[in-house]
Amino acid sequence: MLQTANYKKDVLTLEASLQEEKKYDTLPLGVSGFGGWLILVQIGLYITLIGGFISIFTTFIPSFQPEVWEVFATPGSEWYHPLWGPLLIFETAYGLLTLLAVIILFTCFYMRKSFVPRFFIILYAGNLLLTVVDSVLMQIIDRETGVLGGDTGIYTDIVRSAITCAIWIPYFLKSERVANTFIR
Repeated sequence: MLQTANYKKDVLTLEASLQEEKKYDTLPLGVSGFGGWLILVQIGLYITLIGGFISIFTTFIPSFQPEVWEVFATPGSEWYHPLWGPLLIFETAYGLLTLLAVIILFTCFYMRKSFVPRFFIILYAGNLLLTVVDSVLMQIIDRETGVLGGDTGIYTDIVRSAITCAIWIPYFLKSERVANTFIR
């Protein structure tokens, strides 16, 4: 009977020890949490979210008002170009999809989901690609209509997106804080 009691005691002690070790195995090594450079990422998320909602009312909805659509997308009007209609639809879809992606990212960011770094990388790279496409289309339209007076902001937007990619994609790939924070 004494041997059985000692055996049970040893088993319970071993289980408690293993549980204690397991608890420490799951703790991240090094820095983690929403501090450091992730503060700037959070600020960027808030700004993009607010800007996306503002764009709905200042850009997307007004673009599809009949008087605006007629000026740009109706053959025979002064500023007509066959790419205006598709460009307005493309920019609206792009803006709304970006807003949806930011809302998803916003939620998953604070839930520390493991796919968040990859999602950011895809968002930043996709933004660069779509900015190039949008800027080239704007340049083509402006060259033929002169509606923008040559000021399409083509280089400013592309350079801004490229710098964003050059900074944040490597950060999300190599950061110890990112690896230790987004673990769920």
